[in-house]
Amino acid sequence: MMIKILAINYSQSGQLNEIVDNFIEKAHSDTNIDIDRVIFKPKKDYPFPWTSDIFFNTMPESVLEEATELQNIKYKYDSYDYIILGYQPWYLSPSIPTSSLLQNDKFKSLLKNTKVITLIGARNMWLNAQESIKTHLKNAGAKLVANIPLVDRVNNQLSALTILYWMLTGKKESMYGILPIPGISQEDIDFTKKYGEVFCTAISSESKNLQKNILAFNKISIPTDILFIETRAKRLFKIWANIIKKKTKNRSLWVNIYKYYLLVALFIIAPILILIYKIFILPFNKVSIQKKKDYFCGLESD
Repeated sequence: MMIKILAINYSQSGQLNEIVDNFIEKAHSDTNIDIDRVIFKPKKDYPFPWTSDIFFNTMPESVLEEATELQNIKYKYDSYDYIILGYQPWYLSPSIPTSSLLQNDKFKSLLKNTKVITLIGARNMWLNAQESIKTHLKNAGAKLVANIPLVDRVNNQLSALTILYWMLTGKKESMYGILPIPGISQEDIDFTKKYGEVFCTAISSESKNLQKNILAFNKISIPTDILFIETRAKRLFKIWANIIKKKTKNRSLWVNIYKYYLLVALFIIAPILILIYKIFILPFNKVSIQKKKDYFCGLESD
């Protein structure tokens, strides 16, 4: 019996397209699997490279998960055995195109009673976005069977500098010839093929341990400082999102205020708070912190 798989994502730079394509490479060679490969876009697409104004102006709608209209998506089948959903977090939330897809009635009907694998292409923060994805999948009646986050592994502040350089110039290259190449490393992108091989093995053997086998590679980890930031920052983002949404007459002013707040928080406030956390809190909470990491690396909803 033919196994029908939908592999779907949105991408501006093409990085996530490569990640998803690597993951399904092995499945393409299996005569018992039919891959429906779909790359979708909003009707009014986002620019790449970004402009600074548009980049920061997307924050409120990203955080509040407001849908935008998508271009018509053509699906090969009316139902699938598996859906591979690739997505990017924007401002600790699913990207606006991804949120829009998850609120689309046709896509929600495809999710019902379907096994889902999420592939994340992130700077380094994906925990809150995945929690939101879990909720959407649960509400649609889907079953999440694996989650594979790929991230930029360099220092948080350094990766913020390099990703902004890439997003605002369109150049995935070393900034000034000194800083690391932005984004997910090519090594990690290429390794996605290994995850795809594990997925194909799980299909053929009807294994229920797909996530466990993926974690066995020891390539997925959550740095403690990222855990600390993510479990606190989303609430602040929602406050700012709601403030900006109310400022309809002078929205651009408040977006600029938010932009400078974010830069100060990222490069000045966060390092100080993390240092205090590591000295006074971390040594006494290692067990509970590890439980949180195990939870986020798993699949169950909180």
